[in-house]
Amino acid sequence: MWVRVLGSAAGGGFPQWNCACPCCRAVRDGSRPARPRTQSSIAVSPDRRSWFLVNASPDVHAQLAAFPALHPTAASRAVPVEAVLLTDAELDHTLGLLLLREAGGLVVHSTEATHDVLHHGTGLLRTLEAYCPVTWRPVVPGVDVPLGGGLSYRAFDVPTTKRARFGTGDEKGRVVGYRLTDGRSGRVLVHLPAVQDLTTGVREQLDGCACLLVDGTCWSDDELVRLGVGSRTAREMGHLPIAGPDGSLERLSRLPIARKVYTHVNNTNPILLEDAPERRTVEQHGMEVAVDGLEIQV
Repeated sequence: MWVRVLGSAAGGGFPQWNCACPCCRAVRDGSRPARPRTQSSIAVSPDRRSWFLVNASPDVHAQLAAFPALHPTAASRAVPVEAVLLTDAELDHTLGLLLLREAGGLVVHSTEATHDVLHHGTGLLRTLEAYCPVTWRPVVPGVDVPLGGGLSYRAFDVPTTKRARFGTGDEKGRVVGYRLTDGRSGRVLVHLPAVQDLTTGVREQLDGCACLLVDGTCWSDDELVRLGVGSRTAREMGHLPIAGPDGSLERLSRLPIARKVYTHVNNTNPILLEDAPERRTVEQHGMEVAVDGLEIQV
């Protein structure tokens, strides 16, 4: 299968429009090597002809424009996007659906919990349905779903205690990851842009994967608090920090996965600065930092 990282930043992008943290200042003034990034999303294809989006960010128009494989053909307005798979109902993963309203129709895969938020909570799906037909495909964790061309997915539950802005917050399926399998080669991609803890259940879903795109939101748990740009820790926002003995770097770098790539990187995270010691530490542990436009053949 083929994977295109459409966007590799967390919500707000990089630089974030209202932030003057050291990383945002550096990318704006060019004082240190760093590349701007749009908000997190990927496209996956079994054949480079039909594509499936995992999440639809508010930057989706620019992301599609930057990727010729997703341009319309001839005089037709059709693009080869077959469906959108959602990991959760967060605005940075779903607002792009509204920007696709000119489509002749959209197929959206999500859990019941995510659908409930988007339909009854934010009203996003109700608004979208006023512009174009929307077909909802329920995502049930643990169930294999064929997408076509030999590509299939299995969603898995990612437990979170993050405060729910809509709904009760008790629903299973608030956050999921995806195991995408190429049935011809048997190779597996795991996309996990939001994870609060690498529980036994989550770690089991990483077994046998050839490529892992994983939550790299914050370097340290107190990052936003220490910089004075937020009041909650990374874990309180539903994200496992990279650094520390219980962080993702120590735990993931030991796993026998050919490519391990951090994505959904927050604008405050020093790994965005290519000359930062934190970036060198990540690379020395055999892991990568995603950039918009990164393409991987799995």
